[in-house]
Amino acid sequence: MPVRLRLSRKGRKGRPFYFIVAADSRSRRDGKYLEKLGTYNPIPDPAQIVVDHDAALKWLLNGAQPSDTVRSILRYVGVNLKFALIKQGKTEEEVESIYQRWVLEKEAKISGKKTRLEQEASKKAEAVKAQETKVREAKAAAIAAKNAPPKVEVVENAPEAEAPEVELTQENTSE
Repeated sequence: MPVRLRLSRKGRKGRPFYFIVAADSRSRRDGKYLEKLGTYNPIPDPAQIVVDHDAALKWLLNGAQPSDTVRSILRYVGVNLKFALIKQGKTEEEVESIYQRWVLEKEAKISGKKTRLEQEASKKAEAVKAQETKVREAKAAAIAAKNAPPKVEVVENAPEAEAPEVELTQENTSE
């Protein structure tokens, strides 16, 4: 019975979530599996990956063949590194020291990516906020201009029209 390490899809439409499983290569994608090795959630950036290193290493040492995607996932979490070091005949202490050094470098890369993504998101949010403020100010100016009383133009050097003088007499005034 040939064993494959592959993904088994879970989750709803448009929101995939995968189990990393060891399964008979003849079984269906989401069908029966021998052992669940971990999970893979591709939605967040960076993707969330949880793998049982010992179980995955056990299956690789027993001859299980990973699919292309699972191979890249195992490479990302360091299982392929451990597998290669064991195949080279390194002692357990050497394997563990090399692996720990690799993990520190990998965590530094991941944290750098997270901070870079957070900075880009904050810059984008600031740019959107500035654009919204500019649009809001333009609308407020347009409304203020629309609601302002009309300006009266005063023409200088024009002769003033003289109003006829009316004498107040008792006939014109009413008491």
